[in-house]
Parts: sequence; structure tokens; C-alpha cells
Amino acid sequence: MPLTYYLSLVTFRLPSYTITNMEKEKTERLHSKLTKEAQQFKKEFADRLLKLVTSGFGLVAALAWNELIKEFIKIYIQPFFGLSSGFVSLLIYALFVTFLAVFVTYQLSKIVKSEGKED
Repeated sequence: MPLTYYLSLVTFRLPSYTITNMEKEKTERLHSKLTKEAQQFKKEFADRLLKLVTSGFGLVAALAWNELIKEFIKIYIQPFFGLSSGFVSLLIYALFVTFLAVFVTYQLSKIVKSEGKED
């Protein structure tokens, strides 16, 4: 008997519905994966956008406080030290801003730690 006869006996044929079902399952898995990635992207995008907007408002608030502190020193501190109060005024300003930055950062880090413990 020729070799082709034996090969035809060994050849496996899958029914067409099995191939169709396999393609459908593959498509469903791909769709599920893409949906999950799209949801994750949407969440990450919203999270980063929130951080960006918050940072922008934080900068605006910091600039407003900067101007307020400068005016306070100019109106209330400089008159006590006379005309040569430039260095002293800048020193007081720098110390005040440093204290404020450390205080706010410390308070925010405490809030973040307490939020982390609740999760």
C-alpha cells in the first residue's frame, strides 16, 4: 500500500464548529483583555489628571501666599528695622516659608499614612 494511504488514515480533522468555537473564544478573550486594559487606562488617566490639576492649583495657592507674605513683611516688619532691612526681611521671609512648607508637608504625610492604614 502506498504511503499516502496510511497518511490519510492518520490525518485528524476537526469539525468546523470546533474551529469556529475556538476562534470565538479567542476573540472573546481578546475583547475581555482589551476592555480590562481600557478600564485600567481610564483609571490611570483620571488619577494622573487629578494629580496634575491639584499640582496646578497648589502652585497658584503658593504664589498667592508668597505675595501675601511679602506684603506682610514689607508693611509690618521693615518699618522696625529701617532702611537697611532688606537682608533681615528676606531672612524672616525665608524662615517663615521654610517653616510653613515643613509644617504642611508633615501634616500631609500624616494624612497619607493614615489613609494607607485604612486600606
